[in-house]
Amino acid sequence: MAITLQESLRAIFYAPFYAALARDAFAAEDVEIVFTSSPRPQDAARRLMDGTVDVCWGGPMRVMETYQHVPGCDIVCFAEVVTRDPFLLLGRAPRPDFKLADLVGLTLATVSEVPTPWLCLQHDLRLAGLDPASIRRVADRPMADNVAALKAGTVDVVQVFEPFPSLLLAEGAGHIWYEAATRGPTSYTTFYARRGLLTARRDELRRMVRAIARTEQWVAGVDGAELADTIARYFPDVAPPILAAACRRYNALGIWNTQPVLSRAGYERLYDSLRSGGFVDPGTPFATAVDNSLAEEAIAAG
Repeated sequence: MAITLQESLRAIFYAPFYAALARDAFAAEDVEIVFTSSPRPQDAARRLMDGTVDVCWGGPMRVMETYQHVPGCDIVCFAEVVTRDPFLLLGRAPRPDFKLADLVGLTLATVSEVPTPWLCLQHDLRLAGLDPASIRRVADRPMADNVAALKAGTVDVVQVFEPFPSLLLAEGAGHIWYEAATRGPTSYTTFYARRGLLTARRDELRRMVRAIARTEQWVAGVDGAELADTIARYFPDVAPPILAAACRRYNALGIWNTQPVLSRAGYERLYDSLRSGGFVDPGTPFATAVDNSLAEEAIAAG
């Protein structure tokens, strides 16, 4: 019986998942996958809970959100792929000595499509001794509109993911000020499923994790052009040079794990961000939301 695997949204930072699909990594492990997309990112975990899908890839943020709002939630993260924050801040002019304190007095346009980027950035601000409320922020527009506003000069800095940084750089319309990945591990994307599935279909999930582990190793060893060519069918509207530049940047930033174990440090950095931003209270502890046993078995099997 096939495993129904769901993406939460289409994004270049999910490249290893698309590479696994494109390279038939799951089929090579004798796992049949039916691939589907969530209608909206916020529906991903709900579709898991109601049995519409078997496994999701997405943020541990959604797992913690579901524990917060759904009594009896039993979702567990079981294989990490995106281990650092893939969002960047870009301004119109170069600022090589940028500090977060430089945002005071500027107009910052943050991501509206999903909550995690701002929740992580506001925690960065707190750790730098700044009050997030002191930042003049545009919070209700999509990234594409914010990029247009940056070009028009109506905002000073934008928070975006690829391919927007590579597009802005190619046009000479923006410059990278801050790469959130540089803060260190922040668990951003894992496989997650209801805990009972890890027992009922353990052998299939073990092989599924083995496939993603091998893909992580492959991604770490190829250049941006090869990765872009592999996943291009999933991004038909992104020009090949831009897609290659995006893949190259993300690999250089180390946003993709090279093995599927989800670190406690990465999870707790995300947990602290969600709590400090008031998104969850008290939040879901690592031991409840993470099961690394399948990842550890995959690594032990080579």
